[in-house]
Amino acid sequence: MKFVVGLTGGIGSGKSAAAEEFARLGATVVDTDAISRELTEAGGAALPHIKGLFGEAFITARGGMDRDVMRQHVFSDPAAKQALERLLHPMIRAEAGQRIAAAQGPYVVYVVPLLIESAGSRDRVQRILVVDAPESLQVERVRARSGLSDKEIRSIIAQQAARQARLAAADDVIENAGTLDALRNQVAALDARYRKMAVSAKS
Repeated sequence: MKFVVGLTGGIGSGKSAAAEEFARLGATVVDTDAISRELTEAGGAALPHIKGLFGEAFITARGGMDRDVMRQHVFSDPAAKQALERLLHPMIRAEAGQRIAAAQGPYVVYVVPLLIESAGSRDRVQRILVVDAPESLQVERVRARSGLSDKEIRSIIAQQAARQARLAAADDVIENAGTLDALRNQVAALDARYRKMAVSAKS
């Protein structure tokens, strides 16, 4: 059985930076956001269904899903959000399952932004690792990279699990309010622990 660590955290917490470091150390990273992007890019398996559900207005000139337009639409229309999730979540879950099964690394880091909210995803993992940062820092980071307004960012945060709920569900926590080196040091310590756990799980 593969030893799978579920990596989660709020938007702007630093999940991607942590996942990149785990990958650099040799873990197999299966990122549901990356899978979602692949499914909704030009030629992606979800594109025909998105066109059918939402129409051409949600497709860019390059042929992929217009993520900005879709984000605004689903935040203002709960029914549209549910329709998009009903389409994408089973496809993401199936692809993630295949990648976990094919993983060659010593253990798998399964990156799921909504891990705490998704019982189906939690069933796949042996450990839950939360990357944590203060909300003010989350807002600052997302603003810098996305151009979204503070109001939009806080709206996204409000739709995710509360920080305390994530921390309560965590087996391990990376505190990511400091430097990249501090993050890397925490990942290195966890990598050593997870390698041992993965070996024990096989025996």
